[in-house]
Formats: sequence, C-alpha cells, structure tokens
Amino acid sequence: MRFICCGNKGAMAVNDSGAQVENKKEAEAEGVATYGLGVRHWQTFLFFFALTVAYAQRVNLSVAIVAMTDAEAANPNFPEYDWAEKTKSLILSSFFWGYVITQVPSGQLARKFGGKITLLVGLSVCSVLNLLTPVFADWGSWQLVCALRVMEGLCQGVVFPSIHTLISAWVPPNERPVLGTCAYAGNQFGTIIMLATSGLLASSSIGWPSIFYISGGVGCVWSVFFYIWGASSPAEYKKISVEERKMIEMAQASECVSEQPKENLHTPWLSFFTSPAFLALIVAHSANNWGFWTLLTEIPSYMKNVLGKDIKSNALLSALPYFAMFCMSFVFSGIASQLNKRNCISTVTSRKLFNSIGLWVPMCALIGLAYVSAEQSNLAVVLLTITVGFNGACYLGFQINHIDLSPNFAGILMGITNCVGNIMSIIAPLLVGFIVTNEHDVEQWRVVFFIAAAIYLVGNGLFIIFGRASVQSWNDPPAKPRRNSTPQVESQH
Repeated sequence: MRFICCGNKGAMAVNDSGAQVENKKEAEAEGVATYGLGVRHWQTFLFFFALTVAYAQRVNLSVAIVAMTDAEAANPNFPEYDWAEKTKSLILSSFFWGYVITQVPSGQLARKFGGKITLLVGLSVCSVLNLLTPVFADWGSWQLVCALRVMEGLCQGVVFPSIHTLISAWVPPNERPVLGTCAYAGNQFGTIIMLATSGLLASSSIGWPSIFYISGGVGCVWSVFFYIWGASSPAEYKKISVEERKMIEMAQASECVSEQPKENLHTPWLSFFTSPAFLALIVAHSANNWGFWTLLTEIPSYMKNVLGKDIKSNALLSALPYFAMFCMSFVFSGIASQLNKRNCISTVTSRKLFNSIGLWVPMCALIGLAYVSAEQSNLAVVLLTITVGFNGACYLGFQINHIDLSPNFAGILMGITNCVGNIMSIIAPLLVGFIVTNEHDVEQWRVVFFIAAAIYLVGNGLFIIFGRASVQSWNDPPAKPRRNSTPQVESQH
C-alpha cells in the first residue's frame, strides 16, 4: 500500500546540506498532489478505529447492565443479576480505577518504545478481556465483573497518551485541527454504534452476552490491521514517499529547537506542574470528563427510569446525543479550518472559543434539563442531545491543546490530564449512586445536572483566564532561546 504525499504547489525538496529549496517540477514528476491523501491520513483512519474500539468496549456495560439486571426488559432466557443501584454505579466506575493508574506511565512508554506498541498491546489485551465478561459475571457475579473492568481500565489507560504521541509524530501542525478531530471522532462513533446496537442485541436471540463478544471480537480484528499497517512515526513506515516524510519532518522541526531526538529529552516534570497554562488544561479536561461521563454512564438509567423508555428505544435514544456530537465535531472542525485559512483569530483565541462552546452551551442545556418533568420526555431528549452534541467543540479546545503546549511531551501531558480528569470519571457515577437513591425521582436527578453545570462553568472559566496555545519553553528542556515568541495564528504553528 503506497500513498502519495500532499504538499503545496511550490513543493519543497531537501538537498544534502539540509537546506530547503523549491523544486516544483520534480515534485510534479513524482506525482505529488496538492493536499492529496497521504500515509498520515491512513494512520489517522487507524487512530479513528482504535478510539472506536476503545469507546465501544468501555461503554458497552452502560446498556448491557440494564439487561443484566432486568432480563424481562430484554431476553429472559439469559442470566439476570440482582444488583442494587449503588452496586451498578460501583461496577460502572470500576473501569476508571485501573484507567487512571496507567495514564502517566503510558505517556513515558509511548515516547520510549513508540505509540504503536503501547496502543496495540493495550487494546488487544482489553479486547480479549471483553470476550471474557459474560463468563466472569457467571462465575463471580459483580465482584469479578468489577475486577475485570479494573483490568480493562489498566489496558485502556494507554490509549489517549499513545494516540496523542502518534498524532504529534504523524500530523503536521497546520493539519492537527482537522485530522485530530477526525481521529477523536472515533470516540463518538464507538459510543454511537455500541449504544445504538446494545439494546437490540440484548433483546435478540443471542442476548446481552453478545454485546461483549462482538465488541471484543472487533477489537481483535483491529489489532491485526494495526499490527500490519500501523507505525509510530513516518520514519518507521517503509512505504511512505520520501516527499511526504520530509514534509512532515520539516513541519515537526519548526516546533522545536532541540537537536536531540524526542526520546532522549529529559522530562521537565516540575515545569509541567508550575505552568499556569498546563494547570488550566488539567482543570478544563477534568470539568469535561465530569459532565461527559456522568451523562454517558447514567443516560441509559435516566431514559429507563425517568423517561420510561424500554430497552430498545433506550439504547437508540442514548446513542442520539453522541451521534449529534459526532456530526457537530466535523462542523466545528470545518468552521475552525475556515477561520484558520482566513487568519481571522489566533490559535489561543480559537482554543478558548471552541472550548467555551463545548462546555458552556452544554452547561445551559443541563440547567434546562434539570427542570424538565417526566412528562416532557421529548424535550429532555432534545436537551440531552444539545448537551452532548455541542461538547464536540472541545476537540478543538482543550483536547488538541496538549500538542499546542508541547509537541515533544504531548503524550505525557495527555496522560497527566487524563489521569486527573478520570478521577472525576470515578467520582461522578459514584456520586450519582449516592444522590439518586430513587431512580424515578426527578428532583434527585436535578441535583446531578446542577453539579455538572457548575463544574462546566468553573472549568472553562479558568481555561479562558490561564489557557495558552503557544509552544512552551519547557518543550525543549535544554534551555535555548525560543525561535519565535510573537503571537501566531493557527496556520503558522
């Protein structure tokens, strides 16, 4: 499989001395197409499906647990478990107990051994564990399921640090908003597919165990594809054209001044945690995770117990907000691309604008949702769709901001923020379990939505005040003068 590199019409070649020279005719002779598809787009496609698999496997239990605890609502021919609401919340949060542990170490491992290895090992093992879920539930009930989910979390802790490391290595700075959004859209795609089909699978003749068999099996298939065609960097991909590899490497070189290989750079831990821009990024990521995972883990129960939806419509309606998020992420990406091409706003303004759309519009929708009665189920679905759909703007906000601050340590930064952020993912479902003692009580759900809205408000407020989008001085630990300290629009990064 060979892809043609994309470049601009005045394609650039590199002579033996390393100087850049224009060589348009030679580029055209090699078949270099303007903004054509390249290997980096194929890698982005693989990253997209990696996140599709990861999210399908982590959210499958959200719908499956409804069928596992209420067989009459799905297929009574399969086992039913008598788990209380607090027990279910405990099971749903257990994934994140392991997930937070491997976040920071996996960022370091991805830098040392390559993002391909860490991502491949993590998702392939997690896929096998998914296949074992029905067996573990039968052998040891909820305790063994909890243990299994902890192990799955340990495996998936490598996903985002690895993906960020891979995007930093493969995607030129000016293409990151679009290709980064394309990769991270896999989050929603996996969520949509799993939530939309889980209810149908649970009520079918193959029952709720098929939810885990299918998601695990697809993960195993992806692992084979990624083993064959994935790569940690352009230098490791043998069939990439010389032109595309040089184009990517020159674009990467513009972000750093250190001549050392990335894997040899000393990690400036103290600088990370004394940087206001990075601390604001941690807060924004944490705020997003609180609201996102509160809704993701609890929407099926809210649909069933408050809105009175059966498991089939429950699953489809639960998927609707994430379908909206999937679509809106591309809409926001297109808007950002146009603003970038026209040099309308700087990178930092773009990050704060889209992060505000991604957190404050959902905040307003959550406040409205808190006052929707059980009889207004259609309005509740609309507000839930707005809440989750507009959250897709965050891909162009805090999510890509890790690479803005430090291309060299993007995976480690993502590991740190995802570790802290996913502590929120542990606390949020547990808090819902303590607040919602009567799952049919609208007043108790109102408190849950108010808390999420308040956290959105504070998290984005701090990101607006302290957030930055320029490469930080600690990106190149051997202290050297910055190449360019002037504000730049996104297309110049």
